[in-house]
This record gives sequence, C-alpha cells and structure tokens, in this order.
Amino acid sequence: MQPAVDVDVVVIGAGVAGMYAVHRFRLDGLSVRGFEAGSDVGGTWYFNRYPGARCDVESVDYSYSFSDELQQEWDWSEKYATQPEILRYLSHVADRFGLRSAFTFDTRVTAATWDDGVWQIRTDSGEEVRARFCVCATGSLSQPNTPPIEGRERFTGRVLHTASWPHEGVDFRGLRVGVVGTGSSGIQSIPEIARSAESVTVFQRTANYSVPAGNAPLDDETRREQKANYAERRRLSRLSGGGSPFVPHPKGALEVDPEERRRAYEARWQMGGVLFAKTFPDQTSNLESNDTAREFAEEKIRALVKDPAIADALVPKDHPIGTKRIVTDSGYFETYNRDNVELVDLRKTPIREITETGVETTAGHHDIDVLVFATGFDALTGAVARIDIRGRGGRTLREHWNGGPRTYLGLGVDGFPNLFLVTGPGSPSVLANMILGAEDHIDWIADAVAHLGEHGKATIEARPDAVDAWQAQLSERADRTLFPRAASWYTGANIEGKPRGFMLFIGGFATYRQICADVAGSGYEGFTLTDAPVAVTS
Repeated sequence: MQPAVDVDVVVIGAGVAGMYAVHRFRLDGLSVRGFEAGSDVGGTWYFNRYPGARCDVESVDYSYSFSDELQQEWDWSEKYATQPEILRYLSHVADRFGLRSAFTFDTRVTAATWDDGVWQIRTDSGEEVRARFCVCATGSLSQPNTPPIEGRERFTGRVLHTASWPHEGVDFRGLRVGVVGTGSSGIQSIPEIARSAESVTVFQRTANYSVPAGNAPLDDETRREQKANYAERRRLSRLSGGGSPFVPHPKGALEVDPEERRRAYEARWQMGGVLFAKTFPDQTSNLESNDTAREFAEEKIRALVKDPAIADALVPKDHPIGTKRIVTDSGYFETYNRDNVELVDLRKTPIREITETGVETTAGHHDIDVLVFATGFDALTGAVARIDIRGRGGRTLREHWNGGPRTYLGLGVDGFPNLFLVTGPGSPSVLANMILGAEDHIDWIADAVAHLGEHGKATIEARPDAVDAWQAQLSERADRTLFPRAASWYTGANIEGKPRGFMLFIGGFATYRQICADVAGSGYEGFTLTDAPVAVTS
C-alpha cells in the first residue's frame, strides 16, 4: 500500500516567492500548506524594517506580473518604494488572493526528510506534515549574519541588527550610536539614524559603491502611462539581463569617445540605483572598461564628501565597480559632512573587542549607547542550511553542499527528489528582479508537477551529471567576468568558514529563462522522472 500524504505541496516561506507559490499551486488544484517564521507575509520585507530600507529596483517593476488586474489597481507612491510601502503591497496581495489561510505563521520548519516516497516536514511547534513536494521559498537574503567579534555579549547597551529590526521602531534621540557595516543596510540606514542621534560612529571594514536613488514621487500621469504600457514593460524585462526594461549602451565603454561615455554614465547616475553597473555591456567583463566607470563614480564620491581624507576612505579599492552589488542610497556620502558622524576605517584600525560600554579599536575606545549590526546575511544558502533536510539514504543537504551549493538550474538537487529551490544558488537570483525571478521559478515548478501527473510519474530528481555540468557552466560564465575578483557575499566571502565560489548564474535573466524553458520542453532533460504513486488523505 502506497504511503498517504496530508497535502500535495509544502511551501517554506511567505515572502514574494512563497506567496505566489500558494496562489499558483491552488490554481492548479493542488493542496498546499505553508510555514512562515514571521507573524505575517512579507519575508525579507517583513523583517528588514530598519530606517531607510528601500528597494533598488523601480517599484513599477518590483511587483507581481501574474495578474493584470493587480497591476492596474495598485498605485505606487514613488519611484523606489520604501519597506513600509512594499509590505503594504504584499499585504494587499495576500488579502486580494486569500493567501494567509494557507500559512501557519510564527512557525519554523526545522526538518524535512525524504521518507518512503514523501517529504516528512517537522516544525518547531512539533507539527508533522507529509507532502509529495517540498518548495523552499526561504529567500536569498533572509538568514542574518552577525560577525563573531570578541566581547559582543558583554556590551550593556542595546544591540540591533538591520535584518531583524524592532517593529515598533527605534528612537535614537540623544543616543550615541555605533554602526558596524557599510553594505546596503548600513548605507541606507546611516543617513536616517544620523538625523536624530547625538552621534553616529560608522565602523567600516569594506567601502562599497553606492549610487543616489534619484527617488521621486510618482504623479497620476506617470502611473497612468506605466499601467498603459505594462505588457510591453514586462516583455522587455523578461528579455533583459536583469529583469528590468533597460538595455545597456549598444557599444562597449572603450568604443565611444570620452564625451559620449561620460554622457552615458551621467544618464545612468541620474537614473539612480544598480543600473549604473550596466551602462555599457562590457563594464563587468573588461577591466579597462570597468576602470572608466570606477573613475566616474569616484569623482562623484569625492565631490559629495567635503573632507578629502574621509572621501578617500569611502572610495572602494578592493574590487571592480559592480562586482559587488551597487547600493541605492539617499544622501549617504553627504552624511559624512555632518558634525555628529565619524568614520572609523577598520582596515587601518581594526576592532580589538566590544566592551561593556562600546567598541575598542587599535586606535582607542568609542563610547556607544546603541550598537547596530548592519552586517548582512548568510546569503543564498543560509536559510536552507539551517533546516535539517535529508534526501535519499538520509544524506543531509548540509553534507551534500559541504564544498559549496550544487544544483541543477538552481531548481533541483541530486539525491533530493521532489525538492525545489526558488531563486537560490545556481540561478540568477539577486542579480535580477527577484519578483519576476520568483514567478518564473514557481511557474516552472508548477508545470513540472503537472507534467508528472499527466505522464503518470510521481518524482522528479536532478541527475548528478546534470548538476556537474551546470556547476561547470556557472563557473565558466563567472570566470569570463570580473565578479570573481571581489570578496563578496555572492561568493560566500562574508561568512567565516563558508566555501568560496561564485554561486549565481551570470549569463543574464533572458538567457537563463530560455535554458529553463528548453529543459522543460525536452521533457525535463537532466532530471530523472520515476513512477511511485502516492495517495492524498482528505
């Protein structure tokens, strides 16, 4: 007798991917259970409530495309939405499509075991659910990283992390604040904190490139135009390298004269955000071309910061521009012109320890009331790795990925049947528009599940040779670029002891989508499909 299951699909996570997964699987007539560690939907946007949190993809593009009615009814207030507005949008989507009823909130999945042809899911509340398929919509940037600095536990003041910010907010008035980290969350939060704090001491280990958002409110006329052209905008986004309807200059950076090159850089700088890294098609593959972008950005930074010594410390010197994600900021560099802001360059004066009253560097002690860790995430693999996932023969995913993540298409893992990853390692993931990427992944997974049913199959599993070939392709594509030259979270370099390797598909959003479509069209070449029917209990 075949084992029974409680539901067809378990979805782990209620962020943008998990929400759409529930919607799509329900449309296909499948039973779904979702589990979410937070108290409501939103994923990254539920937890990351730090001041200044803002998306670096234009609001009109960083939104679901699966429902034209949804696209037409929602009005974005500004070009780059803040965290509160994005969370309101996701809450609206959950309400409109009745998604919350599928999720059990305030609940973490602790284990998932492939047992007798089904996935046995266990949670921290003690619940057990058996499902045919397990979909890990756990997010690429959802497992906070706090560096192991000596004495951290001794600090008697308040400790905060940008990735798990208090929902009630924080009043910094009259307080001395220390911020550790100048990645995206640090760069976005520091200007906001500095407006009210008595003082802000920024502890910078690595300078990062940041481009002003050039944010602006959206008026009714702009919104009407955007909505009227949504179909074309989405078409162009899916044909692009990054999931937004913008294309680079038709020529390389060195194929145009200096005046044209400067005009192109200035136009992208004024556009704001990460698109500056894609001004020219060879910008992140040719070092000489990259140097022209780097010089332009450095000139901008030095023009914004009054003190030349501070400006010099804020100019990155350890990676080509764009090989770490360029941050989208609102007044970051200008903040260092304030009297209440101090920059501590940890390359010159490293942290010795955290004391009861502040931070001790090799140059002296900094008295602090509130310590903010803006130290990012164990990206791409951290959230999945914290779950005890066991595939065939009881082998754990952690063991399987001991030398770094190994996937086929970023969707499947050999030895783990009917387990799917969403926008994780091996896919474009954070290099592209995450909402469109999540929709594509969920649609591909749902179509694969339907294919199994139509052909009397019950399991789908990536073949080891397909995984090997995909990993080789990832490395080959990355090695043709400048990205491996940066010690970034793309490579796991921000986590002590994490295997190093470029974890993403860097060939572009459109190319990746075509590869996935070709695999599905071939009858899922690279996957093994087997017969093993199971019954669903009512």
